[in-house]
Amino acid sequence: MCSEDEQMNGKNQVLESEDALRIIKEVESDPKITQRLLARKLEISLGKVNFFLNALIDKGIIEAKNFKNSKNKLGYMYLLTSDGIRIKLKLIHKFLAWKELEYRKLEDEISSLKKERLVGT
Repeated sequence: MCSEDEQMNGKNQVLESEDALRIIKEVESDPKITQRLLARKLEISLGKVNFFLNALIDKGIIEAKNFKNSKNKLGYMYLLTSDGIRIKLKLIHKFLAWKELEYRKLEDEISSLKKERLVGT
C-alpha cells in the first residue's frame, strides 16, 4: 500500500509517462469510454487507468461529468479541459523529442552491432 506522499509524488510525475498522453487521446476521441474499456484498449491495468484518470482530473487536465446510461448505472463522461488541450500539445512535443532521441540511439546501436559483426567475421 502506498503512503499519501508516495501517491502525491506519483500524481506529480504522471505527465512524464507516455500512458498519460495515450489516455488523454482516447478520452478526447471517446469521452464516454469506460475505465475498463480504456484499460483493455491501451493494454494496461484497470488500476493504472484509474490512477492516471484521477491524477489528470486532480491536475485539471480532464474533468469527469456524471451521466446515466441506458442501464441506469452511474457513469462518467471524461472531458478535456482547455488546460488539458494545451498540455496535450506540450506532451506530444515532449514525447516526439523523446522518441526521436530513442530512435537515434537505436540507430547508433544498430550501426555499432553491424560493425562488430563485420569485424568478427
